[in-house]
Amino acid sequence: MVTRIATLLCANDLGHPIRVAIDGVTASGKSTLAGELSEAASKAGRPVIHVTMDGFHHHRERRYRLGRMSPEGYYNDAYNFAAFARHVLIPLGPGGDGRYRDRIIDLASDERIDEASIKAPADAILIIDGSFLQRSDLVSLWDHRIFVNTTLAVARARGTHRDAKQLGGLAQAELMYDLRYHAAARLYLDAVHPAEIATLVVDNDDLSKPGLRALGGKASATHLTS
Repeated sequence: MVTRIATLLCANDLGHPIRVAIDGVTASGKSTLAGELSEAASKAGRPVIHVTMDGFHHHRERRYRLGRMSPEGYYNDAYNFAAFARHVLIPLGPGGDGRYRDRIIDLASDERIDEASIKAPADAILIIDGSFLQRSDLVSLWDHRIFVNTTLAVARARGTHRDAKQLGGLAQAELMYDLRYHAAARLYLDAVHPAEIATLVVDNDDLSKPGLRALGGKASATHLTS
């Protein structure tokens, strides 16, 4: 499946980097797919730029102004999408100068980072993994949008065990997912319907047999084992 997606992306030549969103709810498998896709595209001979949204968070004061458990706070205040568009998607799009920044904040220290911009090869594939990437203020700035479609129950089971140590134990992780992360995901799913507008949909509940759908889910699912 990853090879098929990489082949599709590498067939594009737009005169500027191909801007690819890897979108999905928390713990859907976005980061894993982004890493595997980056490796496959690189092996196919294309320069790859992999940027994570961790470097484009708002400062903690903004992120938690509605409280640490607020789903609205996570949906609206976690990420600085305006800065992300300004520093990444717009300069790497049509008519841009090809220079981007890969982060504006250190998430762990909450300190602002003001590093020099980086020149991107015109034939690069830019892969971004993160949440809420098909919001109305970003949707037109992507060349491909891949939605990792994982049910909330499956993502919750994966994510709470993955993040238990970081979040203070399994019970606290379950609380954070229920009240903040996946409550915010429901706001996004209800408002945007990302699986209906994405370029590709990866059905990812069964990791041994993911499904790949094209054109916002209008095509029939094709299950792949390789």
